Amino acid sequence: MDALQRLIEADAIDRLNGRDASLYCENFDDRIPIVQRMGWTDLATKASGRMALLDNLMKAMVEEGADDLVLLGMGGSSLAPLVFSRVIGSGPRMPRLHVLDTTSPLAVKSLLDTLDPNRTFFILASKSGNTVEPLSLYAVFRQWMESAMPRPAAGRRFIVITDPGSPLEKLRQRELMRVTLAAPATVGGRYSALSMFGLAPAALLGIDMPTLVARAQEMERACKAPAEKNPGALLAAWITERYESGRDKLTLVCSPTLRSFGLWIEQLMAESIGKDGKGIVPVVEQSTSIPTGYGSDRAVIVIRFADDDELHTWSKAAASDTPVFELVLNDTYDIGVEFLRWEYAVALTGFLLGVNPFDEPNVTEAKKATMAILAGESSAPRASLDFDGTWITFAGGLSAPKTQPANRVEALKELLGTVKEGDYIAILAYLPEEKRLLMPLRTASKHMADATGAPVCLELGPRYLHSTGQLHKGGPNTGVFLVLTTRDHTDFEIPRQDFRLAALHRAQAEGDIVTLAAHDRRVMRVDLPGASPHEIAMLADDLMAAAND
Repeated sequence: MDALQRLIEADAIDRLNGRDASLYCENFDDRIPIVQRMGWTDLATKASGRMALLDNLMKAMVEEGADDLVLLGMGGSSLAPLVFSRVIGSGPRMPRLHVLDTTSPLAVKSLLDTLDPNRTFFILASKSGNTVEPLSLYAVFRQWMESAMPRPAAGRRFIVITDPGSPLEKLRQRELMRVTLAAPATVGGRYSALSMFGLAPAALLGIDMPTLVARAQEMERACKAPAEKNPGALLAAWITERYESGRDKLTLVCSPTLRSFGLWIEQLMAESIGKDGKGIVPVVEQSTSIPTGYGSDRAVIVIRFADDDELHTWSKAAASDTPVFELVLNDTYDIGVEFLRWEYAVALTGFLLGVNPFDEPNVTEAKKATMAILAGESSAPRASLDFDGTWITFAGGLSAPKTQPANRVEALKELLGTVKEGDYIAILAYLPEEKRLLMPLRTASKHMADATGAPVCLELGPRYLHSTGQLHKGGPNTGVFLVLTTRDHTDFEIPRQDFRLAALHRAQAEGDIVTLAAHDRRVMRVDLPGASPHEIAMLADDLMAAAND
């Protein structure tokens, strides 16, 4: 029976829209937390009622002279705003949005160097209200603001988005922050693009909200239609049938302006489906020269604008040997349409594969490992090789070689030599999101993919911990992981914490290594003395050399 027919026979569309948790679980008690995550199916319909509040807040912020808006969040609290800012962008004379979803001290310093505290506002976003990254960043930036203005004035520069009654809402009251924008408690982070987590930053950028919301409402209605005409169901059926035929690497090829949307899909797909030993690996194509000749484990989804003739031509050529599904946007405001289509598609794919798409057990596991390292209760495996200050560690299912490698290239070959058919490679880089650092790694990723035949995913830490990190630990053991860290001296005090920002950043990498190793994943850590462009470029060269054999 094909996947679409299975959706029809199970009445999956109506049951999903009716928040029927039995779609995913037979045990009554286990259905309760699922029901508590199914409140996203009418967010577009309800969005219109929040527009007046957001419009007033936007006007007040502009009147008070905002040039820059900094969002402090992780995962579902940050990726939809990132997409809005990069796909649609700020309106005329509206503030720039900076999404800070990293604990990298280098990234924090780089941003601080560009900001004027008298013309900067902040959004502090966390569903649970106790996420360590945004709370730590808030403490750093709040101290910076109070060094420039009185405490009450500094507090009014912070807008909070969180669930009702969360610890963050209580912190807002104590710290005299401006306002809380409440998000529905029944919506999980990765399904929250059309809740306050996505809509508030979009509105504060001056995006035309009536147009955005109207487009999303059209798709919301379409995703309540019978499966044969339902855009979400049709996409879910296509993805599932490709997966069941062995094509479990879902490659996302986007028009340049839409590439950030691939990051959002990556999070939604990996966290929702990557568990119980199952998983669809989302591969965001980052090459400017899109490759051809994908392997037999690939399926391709092209997400393009209607006038992107180059990508349209490429997708027709690629379809000769790889399954291709095209999604076409008329303009940037159609991004609201795609948020809805993909949320429905992934939720229905979870049903088809027998996976609960509304939990993320291994994300929690990695968080606990990080806190244990910060508390001194645990430690990461020690480095066994030192090449002129580059420390290399073997962990999990990757054993240290019996004969010591002669150089860094030979050491990297130990990792890449384990790649076999059906595997994927993930470079987990704890670096700032800077082109001069990432471009050499993107070049190396393409070269490694061509040389090994395996897809290569370049992920930024700690962002990926709230995204593909769930798949890495909970999905099939087909990943080969290179964790890249650096020992830079830039650092910041985190007020009221026993650790500093650099320690948190490093502990997040080490906590993930511990967790990956516990799941017998093949892991190598490369710890560089610093994050200079030269050091990163040299490592990229070594990765390409290692892949050649």
